[in-house]
Amino acid sequence: MLGEYGSGKDALADGLLSELGDEFNCAIASYKGSLKSLLVEIAEGLDVPTTEPKYNKLGDEIGEKAMTADGLKKAIAENANERTLLILPESQRLPASLRYWLEDLLDLGVLMACFGVANPKRDVFLKLLEVELGLPSDSYIREVMEEEGKRQGLNLDRSRLAALQPLAGRNPMLALKVIRNEKLGLNKQAKPEHTQYVVVMPVIIAMLFSFAVVRFVGLGTGNKGLYITGGVCLVTAMALKQLGYVRGARKRLGQ
Repeated sequence: MLGEYGSGKDALADGLLSELGDEFNCAIASYKGSLKSLLVEIAEGLDVPTTEPKYNKLGDEIGEKAMTADGLKKAIAENANERTLLILPESQRLPASLRYWLEDLLDLGVLMACFGVANPKRDVFLKLLEVELGLPSDSYIREVMEEEGKRQGLNLDRSRLAALQPLAGRNPMLALKVIRNEKLGLNKQAKPEHTQYVVVMPVIIAMLFSFAVVRFVGLGTGNKGLYITGGVCLVTAMALKQLGYVRGARKRLGQ
């Protein structure tokens, strides 16, 4: 499940856990730098033991000790089946060792719901279906900004909300940030942080290519002026077409 940062992926992951928690053996965990912490969180969600017996040198059991990361992987895999569902927010952060392990779980029939800004398109992610979250409507963003404005003690009329909305685009997280900046007076020189825009280059190129007709009219009628004008515009259109292939970094917010 793909969506830019602030599009509601975490809320959707929590909702998925609430909706399917009774039907499946579910666990939700997010990687925050510690592999073992993530595995412990998964194991606890699936009711898998996270400790193992501890023995002395004589082989007598003297208590329990925490499992290692490899031990947790093995224990989770042994208790996982087709009724197991793993929900993994911010899955693009997962290290390679965990992705390989998840790939083995997927082969065992374990269900997975991975959320991220972009699809890494490697390892386990190559076997998962890809669904992209749609952006909320402009009216919803206005509602978010209006509610946040009330919490911040701001009296924002419709015209001011309309002026601030382009800074947030259709991202609820940015909408909250814009209102907080408004309270601090930081929106005067602010620029949009989102990447929503309309590419008009095809329209421009199509208009310039229409001058090819002028060139052929000039050629047919013997009008040198039309012929030269049409030829220059046609070459200009071809040059702009090639320039249109130049692409910068087009990454989602948070990618």
